[in-house]
Amino acid sequence: MKNRFLHAPVVLVTALALGGCGALPGVGGDSTTTVTVWLMKDSASDEFVRRFTEEFEKEHRSVELDVRIQEWTGVGQKVTAALRTGEAPDVIEVGNTQVSQYAASGGLLDLTLESLRDWGSKDWLPGLAEPGKVDGVQYGIPWYAANRVVIYNKDLFEAAGITKAPRTRAEWLSDTEKLNTGATQGVYLAGQDWYTLAGFVWDEGGELAQESAGEWTGTLATPAALRGMDFYRRLQALGDGPKNADEATPPQAEVFARGKVAQIIAVPGTAKAIQKANPALADKLGYFPIPGKTAASPGAVFTGGSDLIVPKRSAHHTEAVEVVKALAGEKWQQDLAATMSYVPNKPALAAAVENQAGTAAMAQGAARGRATPNSPQWAAVEADNPIKPYMSAVLTGADPKTAAKSASSRISSLLFP
Repeated sequence: MKNRFLHAPVVLVTALALGGCGALPGVGGDSTTTVTVWLMKDSASDEFVRRFTEEFEKEHRSVELDVRIQEWTGVGQKVTAALRTGEAPDVIEVGNTQVSQYAASGGLLDLTLESLRDWGSKDWLPGLAEPGKVDGVQYGIPWYAANRVVIYNKDLFEAAGITKAPRTRAEWLSDTEKLNTGATQGVYLAGQDWYTLAGFVWDEGGELAQESAGEWTGTLATPAALRGMDFYRRLQALGDGPKNADEATPPQAEVFARGKVAQIIAVPGTAKAIQKANPALADKLGYFPIPGKTAASPGAVFTGGSDLIVPKRSAHHTEAVEVVKALAGEKWQQDLAATMSYVPNKPALAAAVENQAGTAAMAQGAARGRATPNSPQWAAVEADNPIKPYMSAVLTGADPKTAAKSASSRISSLLFP
């Protein structure tokens, strides 16, 4: 096995190419096919890539994998250009909410048959599978997921007499009220954490936007969506989170690390930043899924993560599909989840992270994961993001329905193709 490290300074791309001998299972011959795979920076460790490449090449003796690590910044334009010019690699990792954008170009291979027949698509996490499907065609194959959980301070819970994690919204509000006393904030929830709001809206049966007859409309003003915003308002009031900023301003991990915040809503990986800022909290952190309306299931959450796509113009469809099959299959899903603390693409594989408290809580929530509206124009909504000022307006006393109608109108205009 040989290693080649290439550097492209303009786009900050590192190429890790790991060679081998061999062919697809049952195929002989002396020729070698190079399959180029684009993976995103920090999605998988170097060691995982090495393990996967070495074993894949042993099992597929005439395939050599050229795995190239890409930066997230600017990758959308790079992938779009590659699909258009035909210079794309054979397999690409993309954000789960980006699939519809790339599918609109007509440049993706239809993987519906393999998904249904061979890969158990009915068992995939909906937050990864659904955005990978466009107009009934499965283009994106779920690779890994991540979502928000509640990170809490065990000492503050104990001091408040709370001995178990809440399982319903009503319990959560009651516990948070107990915690929100004196110098302690019951929860630090920034006013513009719109991904968290999305989960509350979905729990109520609402949507951020809906499609009908090919047209998308913002739907924040529906009764269900307004109920989701009202729950957000009630929870956010049980702490001192800023009403006109998101969770990055200031970074909520830094606020939590001061030791006077009982809870934040974040991905479990945020614990690393908390512990770096305050090592004394290393053994004081607990995790639980965002509670649902009833104890029957956790609350809905926005699922981030990645899907794998195959460009239609790839010259190596057969080999590319084999790579996707392996990466999305049981063995490498469990390996990736345990290595990177991700949620695997099927709930049945979550045992791989059951010994990681934060990831285990994340996996429970992921079963009710959702993605943003599956419109090719949704990126324009996030860039402008009328949801954030809508939230701030409601939290500072504006009429919720009036503010929601205004935000919904803006969303509709941004989604108009």
